Amino acid sequence: MNPMIILQCDRITKSFGAEQILQDIKMEIKNGERVALVGRNGSGKTTLLNIMTGQEPYDSGSIMMPKSHTMGFLAQDTGLESTRTIWNELLTVFSSLREIEADIRELEMKMADPSVYENDKIYESVVNEYDEKLEYFRVSGGYQYEADMRGILSGLNFDHLSYDLPVSSLSGGQKTRLALGKLLLSKPDLLILDEPTNHLDIETLTWLENYLNGYEGAVLIVSHDRYFLDKIVTKVYEIAHTKATLYHGNYSQFLEKRAKDVGLQQKAYDKQQDEIAQMETFIAKNIARASTSKRAQSRRKQLENMERVEAPLADPKSASMSFEIAQASGNDVLSAHRLTFSYPGNDPLFSDIDLAVNKGENVAIIGPNGTGKTTFLKILGDRLEASAGEVHYGSKVTVGYYDQEQTQLNPKKTALDELWDEHPRIIEKEIRAVLGRFLFSGEDVYKLVHNLSGGEKARLTLAKLMMQKANLLLFDEPTNHLDLDSKEILEGALLEYPGTMVFISHDRYFLNRMSTRTIEFSREQQLHTYLGNYDYYLEKKAEEKERALLQTESTKAPATESSDKSAFEQDKEDKKAARRRRRDIEATEEKISQLEEETEALQSSLLDPDIYEDFPRAARIQEDIEEKEAELERLMDHWETLQLEDSE
Repeated sequence: MNPMIILQCDRITKSFGAEQILQDIKMEIKNGERVALVGRNGSGKTTLLNIMTGQEPYDSGSIMMPKSHTMGFLAQDTGLESTRTIWNELLTVFSSLREIEADIRELEMKMADPSVYENDKIYESVVNEYDEKLEYFRVSGGYQYEADMRGILSGLNFDHLSYDLPVSSLSGGQKTRLALGKLLLSKPDLLILDEPTNHLDIETLTWLENYLNGYEGAVLIVSHDRYFLDKIVTKVYEIAHTKATLYHGNYSQFLEKRAKDVGLQQKAYDKQQDEIAQMETFIAKNIARASTSKRAQSRRKQLENMERVEAPLADPKSASMSFEIAQASGNDVLSAHRLTFSYPGNDPLFSDIDLAVNKGENVAIIGPNGTGKTTFLKILGDRLEASAGEVHYGSKVTVGYYDQEQTQLNPKKTALDELWDEHPRIIEKEIRAVLGRFLFSGEDVYKLVHNLSGGEKARLTLAKLMMQKANLLLFDEPTNHLDLDSKEILEGALLEYPGTMVFISHDRYFLNRMSTRTIEFSREQQLHTYLGNYDYYLEKKAEEKERALLQTESTKAPATESSDKSAFEQDKEDKKAARRRRRDIEATEEKISQLEEETEALQSSLLDPDIYEDFPRAARIQEDIEEKEAELERLMDHWETLQLEDSE
């Protein structure tokens, strides 16, 4: 049975003024599917999501969704604004269920004293209403919604907070996570998520992946997290050049298939262009000759009727990044000794941390949010003073720092001035050339930083960093705000970088490609070092977990020899009983088989005219058949009992 289509877009077209954003978009999402919507920033992904969710009008086409189905939408960086507590805000998802619960309690009170009712019929109607509401409450998850809430809050990293905290006291990232939790609890038939991985640490990302993979409804995701998409989706729609193209598979498979399709189309286009050139040459040479004119006219007609293969559309211009160094550093690049940091009046965020970084290393820092990773990196970059401890740079070390909040950008400056003010001796043409490599061209260079998008600010910050030519780069979430294409280009540039890097990232794809050493910040204020990339780190964590489990099991072993002996004797008796049951089952099966053959033979004999015409004889045979069938029934009951005991 084919899954039901729960959302269908048919030839959706949308323009903003003279600029067409979407043209003849066709999409369908079936129940249970995991679908990704990908495309460069500005390609129209968010516009299409807003159209699907009814938040934006469209010019033509249609959107179909069965009325019985529900849709839930988490827009990018959606934050809850509420006067309620964390717990009470999530309870609003179950308001109708809680009303039923209140009705049930009221009906229980009414049923407590049957004598108040005029007759049994009225009392019976109350009991029936109670039964109906109780069953609805049970089927709708009434006995587990609070457990579901705790599970969601734990998974989204709220379990270290008091659930009585007001929502208004949460950070922007926490409000976004709470909005996601609220949406997941509502369990719509179609879940639409625009950048759901923002503000999530790796631990929470892994939980969300597992949750979505087990989700009963359909999921449509827009995300720049390639690792996340690979783990979840099985179908990808790419928005490019106002059109939508469908690819089956995860994100990595989509990249392979798209590259192959573009290659095949280019090959077909080149081949046809060669054929066209040959035909045009033949026509030009032979059209005027009497002997070959007919052939030339035939070729011309063939050329006119030829169905042309279109050349693959060129991708929009990509950023061009490269990170060089002005001079090489010594081998010992960075050392931190007994670093401690605490905010006034609070316990230390971390304490007594040591770290040494050597030339050429790419050190990744990972760990749950709130463990002090960004604070630690700021101390390493001399942007924050430690409460205790010290940081030393090695010989000839120059530091470049990338702040995920882009606080080093002046909102009142233009993009051009941001670079030129730091490098006043470089001519404007060269500054413009650098900005052009980061996709700031023409009038874009005069845009105020305040008016730039998150992606534009990220590219401008990277342009400033590139011009520094530092031999130690400290990155705090460098891939945030970058589209998938820009991430690939940044990774390519950093893989060629001859200096040293220390970076924080939740982008597991980036971590896998870039890191040569992984350092985990734990909630226990400890550093754990793994000499490899993210996949290596996962391997080692799994091994550690397995060792801990084995150790726990070994400590649970019986403490005394007598208990060991008792367990051995019990096991011996259990095995003996199991062998007896197997012999009994086999013997019973033989008897059943024998009785079935005998019964079948007797039933066949009744068809013999000599027997069925001899009524006394036929009656005796029928009695015999009935006795055997009764014995068969008893044996079958016995056999089923034995099977149940054997399976326990």
